[in-house]
Amino acid sequence: MAIKDTFTGLLGQKKDPASRPPQPLTRAEMDSVEGELTDITCRLESERKSREGIGRFFKHPFKVLTEQPVNILIVCIPLSLVVFIGGFISMVKIYGIKVLFTSTVIDDFAVLAVLISIIPVAVLDFREQQRIKNLEDALPNFFRDLAGMNDSGMTLPNAVHLVASAEYGTLTPHIRKLDNEMSWGVGFVEGMYRFGKNLGTPLADRSVDLIAKASKAGGDISEVLRAAASDTFEVVNLSQERRNNMLIYVIIVLVSWAVFMFVIAILVSTFLTTMATAGASAQATAASSQFMSKIDLPAYKRLFTHAAMIQGFFSGLCAGQMGEGRVVGGLKYSAIMLIVSWVVFRFFI
Repeated sequence: MAIKDTFTGLLGQKKDPASRPPQPLTRAEMDSVEGELTDITCRLESERKSREGIGRFFKHPFKVLTEQPVNILIVCIPLSLVVFIGGFISMVKIYGIKVLFTSTVIDDFAVLAVLISIIPVAVLDFREQQRIKNLEDALPNFFRDLAGMNDSGMTLPNAVHLVASAEYGTLTPHIRKLDNEMSWGVGFVEGMYRFGKNLGTPLADRSVDLIAKASKAGGDISEVLRAAASDTFEVVNLSQERRNNMLIYVIIVLVSWAVFMFVIAILVSTFLTTMATAGASAQATAASSQFMSKIDLPAYKRLFTHAAMIQGFFSGLCAGQMGEGRVVGGLKYSAIMLIVSWVVFRFFI
C-alpha cells in the first residue's frame, strides 16, 4: 500500500501543474503582451487607413481614379492649373503684361486647361454609362430565364448554372461568377447580394434587394423573379423612351450653337472686315474715315471667340441635362463644341 500511495502521489504531482489555476503574469510578461497588442493595433489601424481616404488613393491610385468618373478630377484639376499658370507666367515673362491684351496665346492656354479638366471625365462617364446601359438591358432576360428554369422544377443553384451557359452580353461574366460562388456553397440570397454589388448599378441594386427579401420571406421566388424582370424592363423602356423624346431638344441646342457660330463667321468675315478696310482706305471721306478707323477687328474677333466658346461649353451642359438628366453627361458635348469653336476662330476666321 505504501508503494501504491507513493506512485499515486508522484502521478498527482505531475498532474498538479495543469490542474492548478494559472499564475499571474510577471511585469516583464505583461510588458511583452502590451507591446504585442500595441503592434497589432497599429497594424490594424494602418490597414484601415489604407482602405479609405487618402491612404486608399496612394495604395490603389488607378482603381480610385477610375471607379467613378468624377474621381479623375483629383488629377485633372491640378494638372490643368499647372498648365494654365505655367503658360501665363512664361508668356508674361517673355512678352510682358501687355501680352494679355495683344495676343490670344493666353486664351489658348485657358482652353487647353479646360479641355484637360473635362475630357477625361467625359470619356470615363461615357464609358460608364455604356456599361450601365448594357448591363441593365440584359437584366430582364436574365431574371425571366431564371424564373422559367425554376418553374420547370429546378433548384435555384441548378437554374443559375444552366442560365450561366447562355449569352447575355456584358452581364455574362457576372452570371458565371454568381454560378461559381453558388457552386462553392454560397447561398442564393448572399450570392444575389454579391451579384448586385458587382454590377454596381441603381437598377440592379433595387432588383436584387427585392429578390433577396422576397426569398427570405419564403414567397414564390418564380413570381418574384418575374416581377423583377417586368420592373427592370419597364425602367429600361422608360429610360429609352425619355432619351428618344429629349433627343430633339439636344439637337436644338446643338443647332442653335452652330447657327450662332455661322452668324459670327459671316459678321466677322464680311461686315466688320469691310468696315475696317473702308476705314483704312484713303479714298474714304474724312468723316467716314474717322468713324471706320475705330473698328478694331482683332479685338472683335477675340470677343466673338470668347462668346462662341462660352456658349458652346454651357450649351453642352444644358444638352446633357435635358438629354440624360445629368449635367456631367453634357461634358462630351461641351468638349466637342469648345474644340470646334477654338479651331474655327483660330484657323479659319
